[in-house]
Amino acid sequence: MTAPPPHGERNASEEAAPLILDVKGNSLDDGPGIRSVVFFKGCPLTCVWCHNPESKKAAAELAYDAGACTGCETCLTACEKGALDRNLPGYVDRQACDRCFACAAVCPSGALERVGLERSVDEITASILKDKPFFDTSGGGVTFSGGEPTLFPSFLGRLAESIKRAGVHTLLETCGFFDGERFAALVLPHLDTIYFDLKLFDRAAHRRFCGLPNDVLIDNFLTLADLAHRGAIELLPRIPLVPEITATEANIAAWAEFLARHHWGEVKLLAYNPLWPEKVAKIGEDNSLAGQDGMQTWMPAEEVARLEDVFHRAGIATL
Repeated sequence: MTAPPPHGERNASEEAAPLILDVKGNSLDDGPGIRSVVFFKGCPLTCVWCHNPESKKAAAELAYDAGACTGCETCLTACEKGALDRNLPGYVDRQACDRCFACAAVCPSGALERVGLERSVDEITASILKDKPFFDTSGGGVTFSGGEPTLFPSFLGRLAESIKRAGVHTLLETCGFFDGERFAALVLPHLDTIYFDLKLFDRAAHRRFCGLPNDVLIDNFLTLADLAHRGAIELLPRIPLVPEITATEANIAAWAEFLARHHWGEVKLLAYNPLWPEKVAKIGEDNSLAGQDGMQTWMPAEEVARLEDVFHRAGIATL
């Protein structure tokens, strides 16, 4: 099956270049050792709890941080569309804004910011390889994250190849929703490790909360698992724990049975992080989970341990 393009206005064809949200150095949370993380913009899924909601749309967006605003009103003069209004809860009239980003260019505090920039493979590679000594001494490397990097297989493949050619470990974090043939041809040869997110086992629930059914990602996971069993790639399935959505006994048990049936011995559970709603507000989107129990606080360690035990009973280790 072929994955559809992302929502948003930009074309995510093989020839299209992605927008980059950020290249973050000194990360200790996105793979082994000290890493640089390249965050791509654009994703085919619309997970309601997305921890990087600014990465969903492939097009550039305008973000507004009320806490950083000094009230200087320099931006009001720069905006020719009259799209800025302090009487609006989010300051920006998203219907009137044409995303010229003139306001962000003159904002002295960074309260208004363009989200998503064009960066070339050579530019990203050069900035990352400055930290190669840290990768070498720590066993680290580069992680491709997002959004969904595989929406742009040609660009991702060239970037991964240039970094791997320099002797740096490459790791992909993916939702698993990609064209398997193009991925195998353009990207897979240049990867050392894949972190593969599994969210909802039930097909209808996956469509409800993530926007699409899970057929493509399950097929892709099984293909990669077969390669991993043969030593061709390192693969780690991960499950984000979202209260009352993915973090239910039924969902976790279904994934445990699935992984055990396919002779997979380990999984990583990602405890829920409640900070994402702040990002939703900055880009003027609605939070459909606002007010729901458990969505405003960090997940208790004992709840994570309870769900880990479901995998342990199935003979699957948790990392």
